[in-house]
Amino acid sequence: MTEFHDELRSRVRGSYTLEAGTEMLIRAFGGRFAAPGNPWVEEDPMTGKAWIDFGAIPATIGALSCGEQRILMLAASVAADVPVGLGEILDGLDRPLVDLALAAFAHVSGSHWDSEVRPSDDGTYLVHGPRPGTLYPWPEENTPNVS
Repeated sequence: MTEFHDELRSRVRGSYTLEAGTEMLIRAFGGRFAAPGNPWVEEDPMTGKAWIDFGAIPATIGALSCGEQRILMLAASVAADVPVGLGEILDGLDRPLVDLALAAFAHVSGSHWDSEVRPSDDGTYLVHGPRPGTLYPWPEENTPNVS
């Protein structure tokens, strides 16, 4: 599955929102929601390359558990502006999925490529960056405790 997931990542590289949504699906529930056969995993007929249609997620998740629905809806919201009740989503997530959500929020904000503006001795301002690391790192992929 790693090769398939790498393909999904390469398709969204450069879009923080799509990167975060894709990582959420890859890292949650053993990556099964970022696998072929899900109704939101599409294939480009011209190139054969896969991508995730985050806008299709809300209409296709009815038979899943509440935790699965919540993380899928959160990924759809982050990646495609699908409206969700954030309090309602976060209220039902277990700790490993909250960890994943926090990492996604940090990624969308660009904290992994953040710079800072500081005044110099002469009164002008200089941009310094990027700062090392991220505000909140992604949990390890395929960690057993990420549901």
